[in-house]
Amino acid sequence: MIVSSGTKKPNIHASAYVAPTATISGDATIEEGCAILFGAVISAEGAPVTIGANSVVMENAVVKSSGGKVMQFPCSVGESCIVGPGAYIIGATIEPGAFIASGARVFNGATVEEGVSVAIGAIVHVNTRVKSGQHVPMLNIAHGDPATIYSPRQAEEVHGKMHFFQDVFNLPDSDDVRAKAAEGYSKFLRKTHAQDATIAEAPKKTAPKPPQRRTEEPPPTQSTEVEKVVDVMFVELEEARLRREAAIEREKKTKR
Repeated sequence: MIVSSGTKKPNIHASAYVAPTATISGDATIEEGCAILFGAVISAEGAPVTIGANSVVMENAVVKSSGGKVMQFPCSVGESCIVGPGAYIIGATIEPGAFIASGARVFNGATVEEGVSVAIGAIVHVNTRVKSGQHVPMLNIAHGDPATIYSPRQAEEVHGKMHFFQDVFNLPDSDDVRAKAAEGYSKFLRKTHAQDATIAEAPKKTAPKPPQRRTEEPPPTQSTEVEKVVDVMFVELEEARLRREAAIEREKKTKR
């Protein structure tokens, strides 16, 4: 499904494949040779989203941007990347040739550099930079610039280093910061999507028709039919000649 959001409409290259149940919304650009598979969501909310050439966004993955008056988090996936099933990328930069595996999470302001692999269920946290040559193992956490890789058992340590609500929602820490974030984000989303409209269902590609054979020689069936016609004509001409000769002979006998 292709959805306009406010005055912004998706820009999808003619060579890209968009599955019938995928959704592309707002200021989103899908470049040539991309494949957006079933259930995937590409959503621009207040900032642009770009999917680079020849990249794949697999089933039920989400790639989205976010941006209000104060903070902007555009999202870009570089060329020749794979975003695995159920992965979630918001407001991040994924450089060319990176691999974001199934269920991985990449958050606002993060950068995954060229050729990096983020394994199944791994997390790249807010404002983190995973540099080329690094790898985020399965279920591990990347945090910092440059990134330090933490095991799941160190999640509390990572949390202590972060200022999530300040960095993402521009809200200082407080006892009710989570409620304030929810209220503000809900207001932003209602306003952003208030004028959404479905433009079209996902385009369906039709297979090109094979070129017709062009030849100066008639096909075999046609050739056979022509030969039959010619044979019949010769028979009819011969019979007419014989009838004329018989008539002339009869006329001669009568005169005698």
